[in-house]
Amino acid sequence: MSTAQHGNGAVRETPDRYGAFPRLTTEQLHNLTAHGERRRTTEGEVLYREGEPFREFLAILSGTVEILQDHGDREERTMALHGPGRFLGELGMLEGQAAFDTAVVREAGEILAVPVERQRTLIGRDPVLGDLILRACLGRRYLLIGLGAGFRILGSCYSQDTRRLREFAARNRLPHRWLDLERDKEAEALLRRFSIRPEETPVVLWKGDRVLRNPSNAELARLIGLPAPTAKDAQCDVVVVGAGPAGLAAAVYGASDGLTTISVDAVATGGQAGTSSRIENYLGFPSGISGGELIERAVLQAHKFGARLMVPAQVNRLTPQDDAYVVTFTDGSHVRAGAVVLASGVRYRRLEVPGIERLEGISVYYAATVHEASLCEADPVAVVGGGNSAGQAALFLAQHASGVHLLVRGGDLNADMSRYLVDQVERHPKIEVLLHTEVRGVSGKDKLESLSVEDNTRGERRPLRAAALFVFIGARPRTEWLRGALALDEKGFVLTGADARAAADATRWDALGRAPLLLETSLPGVFAAGDVRSGSVKRVASATGEGAMAIRLVHEHRENAGNLVRDRTTGPERPQPEADRSPPRR
Repeated sequence: MSTAQHGNGAVRETPDRYGAFPRLTTEQLHNLTAHGERRRTTEGEVLYREGEPFREFLAILSGTVEILQDHGDREERTMALHGPGRFLGELGMLEGQAAFDTAVVREAGEILAVPVERQRTLIGRDPVLGDLILRACLGRRYLLIGLGAGFRILGSCYSQDTRRLREFAARNRLPHRWLDLERDKEAEALLRRFSIRPEETPVVLWKGDRVLRNPSNAELARLIGLPAPTAKDAQCDVVVVGAGPAGLAAAVYGASDGLTTISVDAVATGGQAGTSSRIENYLGFPSGISGGELIERAVLQAHKFGARLMVPAQVNRLTPQDDAYVVTFTDGSHVRAGAVVLASGVRYRRLEVPGIERLEGISVYYAATVHEASLCEADPVAVVGGGNSAGQAALFLAQHASGVHLLVRGGDLNADMSRYLVDQVERHPKIEVLLHTEVRGVSGKDKLESLSVEDNTRGERRPLRAAALFVFIGARPRTEWLRGALALDEKGFVLTGADARAAADATRWDALGRAPLLLETSLPGVFAAGDVRSGSVKRVASATGEGAMAIRLVHEHRENAGNLVRDRTTGPERPQPEADRSPPRR
C-alpha cells in the first residue's frame, strides 16, 4: 500500500493490485458532478483528518493526494498516493465512522466533493457505482487491518481486558495494532512517553495524542464513531436484538417497509457469520463471499433504508408494558417498541482443557479472521471441530499457515460438514484431517507451542506441534437474559409457533383469538429468527430468510390484533383500536 519511487525521485501513483484503488469513468464523474461541487486544492491542504468523521465523498479531477498514517507524528508513513479519477475514503465513510488515515494534497489540482449522506443515497440508486465503491472501501479496510493501521492497543497478553478490546476491534473489523507489554519494546517506550502506569493498562492510543485508559467497549466504540443509543430512540415500531444475518435481514426489511427500526448488538454487526472467511453455499454468489463482505453489504442496506444500528448495546431485560414492550440495556437506557425480533444468535462453546484459559486471545481463538491469520503466518496450526465453521476455517488458514491439522472427535467428516467442504478439505495439500482425535492438553509459556492430542478409540496420546488453536465445537444460545420472560427449550433456545403455545399461558392466546404465528414466541408480538430459535437450521441463508419472514409476521400481528400483552398492573388486555393499526406494506 506504500508508494514507489521513480528514478528522478518523484513519487508515482500507488498501483491498484488488489482492486482497492479503482478509477472512476468519465461518465461516473460527470454524473457525480450534478450532486456535488468542484473545488480547487492547494499543496499541503488537508482534505480529511484521522480521527474525524468523513463529511464528503471526494473524487480527484486533477492533481494528486497522499494518504498518510499518523500524520504529523514521528511515525508518519505514506499509505497510498492517488491521481485523477481515483476517489478517497474507506469503509468508515460509508458507515459513519471516523477516518483511520489523513488525506493531504501532494500536487495542487481540483477535486469533486459530494456530501457523504447524498453519496450514500447515490450508491443505493446506482448498483454499478455502488458495487465499485463498496468493494474498494472493503478492500481498503482490509489493507489497513493487515498493515496494522488505526489505533493501537497496549496491553499484556495475560490481561482479560486486553483480550476484550482486541476481540471487540477484530469483530467490528476496526483497523488497529496490538502491542504486547510482555514482549514488544515499542510498548514500553510508549508507556514512558505518555506517562502511563502499568496498572492503567490496557490503553488505546490514537492520533498520537488520544489516550483511553482501560476503556469499556462502549467508550472505544464512541471514539471510532459507532452509533450510540440516544434519547430519540425511546420509541420505535420494531427493535431487533442481534445484528447477525437474521438481525440485519430483519432490520433491512423492517426499515424498507416503513417501520421505524432499531437493531442492537452487544459486540458487533455480523455475529458468527462475520468471522467466516468464505461462505460458498449462499445463493447468488457462485464463487463465494466472505462473511465480512456479506455483513458490510447488509449494514449499508440497513443504513440506506433508515434502520438505526447500535453497537455495542447489550440488552438485559424485556418487559411488557401496556400495548408494547420495553427493551432495557445494561447501562439503564431503554427503548419502547410495538414488536421485538430476537436474533441474538449463539456463542461458540469453549474448549475445556486444563490451562487453556491463559492462552485464549493469545494463540487460542474462537474465530478465524484476517486478524487471527496474520498472527500465525508460516506456522502450523490446529482447528478443532467437524462442522462447516471448522471446515471453512481450515481452508482459510491453509492460505497463511505452513500446515493445518483438523481435529475431529468423530469418525466421519461427512457427519456434520457439507459435502462441498469435505471435498475441498480432503483435497487440500496443507490440511491433515485427524479423525477420532481430541485435545487433552496445551503447552507453551507465553504462547501455544504444542498440543497433547488423544485418539479416543485407542486412548493413545501424542504431542502435536501447533502455534495456534482455532476452536469450533458447537454453540449455545445468547438467551440468559430471557429466562423467565418467555418460553425456552431445555438447551436455552427460544420456542416459537406451536411449541411456544404449548409452553405458554393458554389464556394469553385465547384473548387474541389466534395461535402464535410461525416465528412468534410465547409473547405476542415478540418473534425469534436465526440460530437463537429452537429448531432452526443453523445456516446463514436460513437465518437471513427467517429475519425477513419475521418482519412479514410483525405486519400480520399489527394488522390482525395489535399487541395485547399488558403488565398485570396496568389493567385488562384489550384489542388495539382500529385507527392505531398500520397496514402491512408489500
